[in-house]
Amino acid sequence: MMSKPLALTSGEPAGIGPDIALAAWLRRDDLKLPPFYLLGDRDFLADRARRLGLAVELADASPEEALSTFARALPVVPAGKVATARPGTPDATSADAALSSIRRAVADVMAGRAAAVVTNPIAKNVLYRAGFGHPGHTEFLAELAAKNGVAPQPVMMLWSPELAVVPVTIHLSLREALALLTTDLIVSTARIVVADMKARFRLAHPRLAIAGLNPHAGEDGTLGTEDIEVVAPAVEILRREGIDVRGPLPADTLFHKAARTTYDCAICMYHDQALIPIKTIAFDDAVNVTLGLPFVRTSPDHGTAFDIAGTGRANPSSLIAALRLAARMAATKPE
Repeated sequence: MMSKPLALTSGEPAGIGPDIALAAWLRRDDLKLPPFYLLGDRDFLADRARRLGLAVELADASPEEALSTFARALPVVPAGKVATARPGTPDATSADAALSSIRRAVADVMAGRAAAVVTNPIAKNVLYRAGFGHPGHTEFLAELAAKNGVAPQPVMMLWSPELAVVPVTIHLSLREALALLTTDLIVSTARIVVADMKARFRLAHPRLAIAGLNPHAGEDGTLGTEDIEVVAPAVEILRREGIDVRGPLPADTLFHKAARTTYDCAICMYHDQALIPIKTIAFDDAVNVTLGLPFVRTSPDHGTAFDIAGTGRANPSSLIAALRLAARMAATKPE
């Protein structure tokens, strides 16, 4: 039995975050889900449950009351901002509600009131229109985790039982990603991956596969020199540090079934190089994990799905996987 609940954000109010949170709680017993509380507004969630035809008992609660409440009712902890958006239609309250939910979840876990943070999907375009200054969840969480004004380097891992991937550059255009990619960034990213895979995933000797940037990992420089000049030196530095690492490896042969048995995590050079294979292999049960933070954070590996919000068609499988992985990771103690 967990000693503290998970803090679950509602995400974009007009998206499927509330839908899948309600659906997950209804399956708490048959799936033996870890206890969690949902950050949001009880009246808003009650209205969404009615729209979905779900018989969900909701209870206002504090994080401390969530464990005793969870079996009979979904604990709802106010996040400070009330949403009014209808399913599929974000409104002026959407950004404030989503962001206040994230801030409260991080504050709770850093104060020791929650075991981990699990975030439902946000709509970046909605946040950008409201003046949000971060590329996405990952960077915002790093700012919230800053200590003495210094933010940790956040690393985005997409994890599933079949495959784990990490993009070195994340929410950037391809042109910007290529400009940002450096040997130092690859090395620092890989170090964080290794540290958290040891501490949180309990892998004594994590095996890394480093994807090449260019087709065929540059074909000995004939298809670009970045793999020779940027990626290979990073692999050599990591190898000298005693890390089990191979690369740069051609990305087009890195993700088939036999190849995946040879490593624990693939380090990729840019967003789509990492996310296309895992979303193809494990779309419904992949989990977004932020490494490098002083707390555990997971999230479903999908978006807000405005087109099906409020219809009952949203699949809670990825959220359920995120809740389970958060509980598993929070149960470990970094050395």
